[in-house]
Amino acid sequence: MTRYSRVLFLLLCLQGSATRLNSQETSPTFLLPMKATMVTAWDYPLNPLTDSSLDAHPEAETIRLGFNMFLHTQREAPLYSPNGLSCNNCHLNAGQKEGAMPLVGVAKVFPEYNKRSGKEFTLEDRIVGCFQRSQNATGGIACGEDLPPRESREVSSLAAYIRWISSLVGTALPWRGKNVIARENLIPLEKLSLEKGKRLFLEKCISCHGEDGQGVDIGDKRAGPLWGLYSWNDGAGAARVYTLAGMIRYAMPYLDPGSLTDEEALQIANFICSQPRPVFPYKIADYNEEPLPVDAVYYMRNKK
Repeated sequence: MTRYSRVLFLLLCLQGSATRLNSQETSPTFLLPMKATMVTAWDYPLNPLTDSSLDAHPEAETIRLGFNMFLHTQREAPLYSPNGLSCNNCHLNAGQKEGAMPLVGVAKVFPEYNKRSGKEFTLEDRIVGCFQRSQNATGGIACGEDLPPRESREVSSLAAYIRWISSLVGTALPWRGKNVIARENLIPLEKLSLEKGKRLFLEKCISCHGEDGQGVDIGDKRAGPLWGLYSWNDGAGAARVYTLAGMIRYAMPYLDPGSLTDEEALQIANFICSQPRPVFPYKIADYNEEPLPVDAVYYMRNKK
């Protein structure tokens, strides 16, 4: 996206080009395109820090705090992100990049049934779950308690930011649910090769994640660790092979997303999910209403 097009986009937002933004036909053109350069890693089409139209919003400061917390979760919520990962590590460009699990509009789908818990989740429930699993905020490591309460500053500010970027679009979200490999293209886990997955990882992923999977510095950014003590725990969605493969298939590599084949993404995800990571201590409470997914490999290992 050029400087001119970014400025034009923001002007349209500020001048209330609401007809397009609130249209039921809203399209991914309001997201940062999948094919982007490294320079655009710092771009946020909807930026509450620079949007003066927010000044009169009753939750302006909470929304801005949520934006900062999304980008710098460990800095803004250190008690609940002991592994150092930020929301932005998975939902790129503050949740505003096409193909990288964008969150624009997602607040409109809640409450939503959560298969893992077997009950409906509010947006706040979903955020708490991300802290608990993706940021590994399971207590005893840094905070001495279990989770950020649903009414906490951390949860409420993130929810306010997500609701704000959701308020600018209609209810049609054509970009949601795209990080999924078609069922007919899934390869049975037993037919995936750790050796092939490692080779592909070393070929495709180490420029950002390093040979040890712990991430390398790129400017003031660092790719998130893919395994080990500072990665997501084994109860996170990304700890499932098919779920992670869908994320990799459409969001990675950052400079050329979509360039991997379904098989390559599956092989890489299988390799990453073979590595050690923090243990989520409450897995026994998961999948009691729904069947255990076949790719939930860490759950299966614990049952052996």
